[in-house]
Amino acid sequence: MKKAIFLFLIFFFVQISAQEKLMFWPKGEMPNSKILASKTKKKKILAELKEPELFAFLPPVKERKQMSVIIIPGGGYSKLTYDEGAFQIAKWMNTLGISAFVLNYRLPTSSDLVQREIAPLQDIQASIKYIRKNAAQWNISPNLVGVVGTSAGGHLAASVSNITTDYTDLKGDWTSISTIPDFAVLFCPVIDFGEFAHKGSRESLLGENASAEKITEYSMQNRVTEKTPPTILFHNQDDTAVPPMNSILYYKAMTKNKVKGSLFIFPKGGHRFFVTDKDVLSENWKKLCSDWLETISNK
Repeated sequence: MKKAIFLFLIFFFVQISAQEKLMFWPKGEMPNSKILASKTKKKKILAELKEPELFAFLPPVKERKQMSVIIIPGGGYSKLTYDEGAFQIAKWMNTLGISAFVLNYRLPTSSDLVQREIAPLQDIQASIKYIRKNAAQWNISPNLVGVVGTSAGGHLAASVSNITTDYTDLKGDWTSISTIPDFAVLFCPVIDFGEFAHKGSRESLLGENASAEKITEYSMQNRVTEKTPPTILFHNQDDTAVPPMNSILYYKAMTKNKVKGSLFIFPKGGHRFFVTDKDVLSENWKKLCSDWLETISNK
């Protein structure tokens, strides 16, 4: 009897912790690939990915709002730190009634790519199209799809917020679906590839000898326009990996272009924003973010 109960509990916890994995590129239509084998590293850090994937975290139907987010993990564009920086945030979003999809995207350091710097952007653009196209099956709105990015994932979230060229090469009814998210949440994002750059992210995405033109092009404060979606930014003053000036430059560009949003810089916390943080000040990001998302959902 005890053994049966034990097995039931194992099955129960496995069921509630398991998430649906979605392969969002239509079969045979993923661009920019040499179709090589994938490689992974242990400890929940993904180093190379043959094909990107989405993990769906869905709140109960009765509690589900129309809003959804795609969460983009960081890792300096050389790995994906998707556990605390993505899965935990997805589960927290579910407590707000928000559906969350964690994107494991192809890394520019992958040996499978033809053109390194556009692969992550292709994957986030395709995933936004996929969620909008299939929104009805999850009972969410195709017009309330946001992106949440941490560190280098913040750079990718800012990139898809501002780069209007569709790099997916998807045809047919896919072409009419926008790749621009409806809003963005950025945690200690990599924005600048110049003076305040996280050099590891820049070198992984653009290579060690990137031209001045490429550095300017991929510094996302230079890409903000009046059409940039509403964005909230969180950073810590003592972040030595990605200086808070990255968020300041982006918010300054938002203000110049009259883009709605907010910026919060906390005195300490380093290069992280975790759901489990207990700092008396920085843990307030959850309340601030929740309230801001509520204003977006009521627009």
